[in-house]
Amino acid sequence: MIRVAAVGDVHVGRDSRGRLRPHLKHLPERADLFLVAGDLTRRGLPEEAEVLAEELREVADAVPTFAVLGNHDFESGREQEVVEVLAGVDVQVLEGEAMVVAVDGTTVGIAGAKGFGGGFPGASGSEFGEPEMKAFMRHSAEAAGRLDAALAKIAGEDVRIALMHYSPTEDTLDGERLEIYPFLGSYFLAEVLDRHAPDLALHGHAHAGSEKGLTAAGVCVRNVAQPVLGRAYATFCLDRGRGDVACEDATATGETGA
Repeated sequence: MIRVAAVGDVHVGRDSRGRLRPHLKHLPERADLFLVAGDLTRRGLPEEAEVLAEELREVADAVPTFAVLGNHDFESGREQEVVEVLAGVDVQVLEGEAMVVAVDGTTVGIAGAKGFGGGFPGASGSEFGEPEMKAFMRHSAEAAGRLDAALAKIAGEDVRIALMHYSPTEDTLDGERLEIYPFLGSYFLAEVLDRHAPDLALHGHAHAGSEKGLTAAGVCVRNVAQPVLGRAYATFCLDRGRGDVACEDATATGETGA
């Protein structure tokens, strides 16, 4: 059984020192790896990333830790500096990339990409009309393409996880205003997931959404935005004991109050 801890939208600022670390101290006892689904910082500043790096240092020393960026992490145009700061404490930020870790003889592939908006069937944008609209939807398709490429790299691994910031399904947006669905995710991401059928797909971004969802082909999707979880992180069990990998929400969860 592979145990995965995950959270998104921690929005660490310069004044966040000591906010996360106490709530993560037992995570290595409960999980084999830790995934962070974007919006790592408030404004994408390296100084904020330095605070986050210190908060995650002990966890990343104990278990493999991976992340994707979110929209907040691009606000200041210094996202590459944010990535470099986190790399200094062995937090690997993925964008169209995949990593493989071994857990008790099982290979776990993590494919990461931020994704983007665009909407969902029957209520989505299209690459038609003004250049600005074309650019918006083209960017969404390209972002999904990076996830596609990353998932292709881990096709042969025992367990496969997709990590995003934006949502691939309307299921996990339930609770958000319908008008903003196109800015919270894209069906392009769901098409990629259904093509590769990973065992678990994680995202954040939808603070007022819902935790659980499925794609049309039945891929297990979880919204791990911290405002949705109401706790420091969620844990999931990926169990290979029944043929195909089964995704289950674990009973052990992160401490509240982060």
